[in-house]
Amino acid sequence: MALPQAKTDGAEDLLARHAAPLAGAKWADEARSAAAARLRNMGAPVRRDEYWKFTNPVLLTDANKPETPVLDTQESPVFEDVDALRLTFVDGVFDPEQSDVMALDGVEIEPLGEALATDIHWAKEVFGVLETRGQTPVPRPLAALNTAVAAAGVAIRVSGQATRPVSIRYVHANPHSDAVVHHAIKVEQGAAFTLLESGAGAARFNGCIEAEVADGAAFHHVRSQGRDHERKVVTHLFARLGTQSTLKSFTLSVNGVMTRNEAVVEFTGDDAAAHVAGAAAGDGAFHHDDTVFVTHDAVNCESRQVFKKVLRNGAVGVFQGKILVKADAQKTDGYQISQGLMLDDDSQFLAKPELEIYADDVACSHGSTVGSVDEDALFYLTSRGVPREAAEGMLVLAFLDESIQEIEDEALGNMIRKRLADWIERHRTA
Repeated sequence: MALPQAKTDGAEDLLARHAAPLAGAKWADEARSAAAARLRNMGAPVRRDEYWKFTNPVLLTDANKPETPVLDTQESPVFEDVDALRLTFVDGVFDPEQSDVMALDGVEIEPLGEALATDIHWAKEVFGVLETRGQTPVPRPLAALNTAVAAAGVAIRVSGQATRPVSIRYVHANPHSDAVVHHAIKVEQGAAFTLLESGAGAARFNGCIEAEVADGAAFHHVRSQGRDHERKVVTHLFARLGTQSTLKSFTLSVNGVMTRNEAVVEFTGDDAAAHVAGAAAGDGAFHHDDTVFVTHDAVNCESRQVFKKVLRNGAVGVFQGKILVKADAQKTDGYQISQGLMLDDDSQFLAKPELEIYADDVACSHGSTVGSVDEDALFYLTSRGVPREAAEGMLVLAFLDESIQEIEDEALGNMIRKRLADWIERHRTA
């Protein structure tokens, strides 16, 4: 069936607006061309698409130049105190002056452009490959756009136990920047790696991570999206898990006029585990969308999705999550919970939890709730001398903490808690 003209024109416009990357190796150019073809076949996303019905993608696709004031803050990056190898991208462009040398025991790191210009490179097995697999059954045109045009990013191959995390800091300096960044990651058999991401990135930011996690490997990912009040962000995480491997990914979002975080996880090896979680807090024009798709295609695997949002002053939170269990994925343990806490009557929380199960020996559950602050708990705290606003802040932090507990490293979890507590304090005194 022919695509509506608006979708066709939108796809061509998205491709035309981004400068074509420099020519790479033959395989890389073919991957980019195939991604552009996928985008043309799918068309640009529009509100009528099933997985965009709660979120209008126009702020992410609008032909008008984005405009997001640069937030003037002296706040230090959230992971500043972590002993990590630091890489900095300013408005989507790698800045070597603000970055460490790309050298870390057990880890190969290089700019994405160099990897894609090499004729024989391990990234061929990852770049555009996982994104392609993640296009079925739900099309993700903005991810295809990313693969087709992204000029910046890193290629990371982990062959041992990384001695330090890699911390990627995104800096927003140009109020009209429109950035596309792509990272290709391969965690080899038995290896372990932690990736940290922080910062707003750009006025409009399209980020994509493809992560191949081999047998017995572990990939930990913690992301804190920046405080810019009017930023527009879409991110994709595509992960494929081998036997007895582990993925843990957590995202904190505060503020932002439009944020869409997609995670696509595929189990291909037995006895693996994937935890995908997020905490979000916002008010006013804040619109935050988490869309997660987990496919179980192996035996005895565990998946957890834990998402919590605190909303006020007309903010909108969206969660779409699906667990697909294929016929041969016996002994699957799938869990999904999404919850919204409304601090007033003006906000909305929209949820679409889904289970699709073809195996007969599984334990899968999902749940979604929305509610207000517990008045009994609030009364208990205020009756003991805690000011009402401070008491409400304590209850908000307690509500969000279930998702933060999905972060395996306690120190990183405490940094996220501190960042959230600071956000609550700022909004209490604003």
